[in-house]
Amino acid sequence: MRQNPERRTALIDAAIEVLAAQGARGLTFRAVDQQAGVPIGTASNYFASRDALLVQAGERVFEKLDPNTAPMPADLPRTRESVDRAMHAMVERITAYPSGYLAVLELRLESTRRPELREVLTGQIRGHFQKDLDLHRKAGLPGDEQAMTLLYLALAGLIVERLTLPDFLGPETVDPLITALVERVVPGD
Repeated sequence: MRQNPERRTALIDAAIEVLAAQGARGLTFRAVDQQAGVPIGTASNYFASRDALLVQAGERVFEKLDPNTAPMPADLPRTRESVDRAMHAMVERITAYPSGYLAVLELRLESTRRPELREVLTGQIRGHFQKDLDLHRKAGLPGDEQAMTLLYLALAGLIVERLTLPDFLGPETVDPLITALVERVVPGD
């Protein structure tokens, strides 16, 4: 059967939305077909198994979460304030696509039981983190790899709180927390 690449992408995007809304247990071919608005049975024609769909969703979600990878402006001030602005922008970008990050959380949990999915997610996250480190270094911003790792881990937790328990930390506390974190982790100018 000849397959349409645009339809495949639409089905994978629908799978991401199903993961976010219903969790990994709710990810069925029927649920994906319904989310994508295609005839029942379409997803099973495109994916050999549910595992194959999970793996492809794990690859695609990072494409959608990844920012434009243009180099940082040459005239960017090499200051802690620039790092602060970048961290605020990252949290805002990720939380603007909540279903994507919620799907990532579901995929992470599912990867504890599926080695192939774990390998895909590990590669995706490691690759994106390395790209961020490289951009940071090329821009000459303050903070070494350990500082960037600490920011990554802390902000990942903050994003989980913001998306899963929005009433725990009110929206008014998020920006000051990001700034305080950067001030404590990144060396001063």
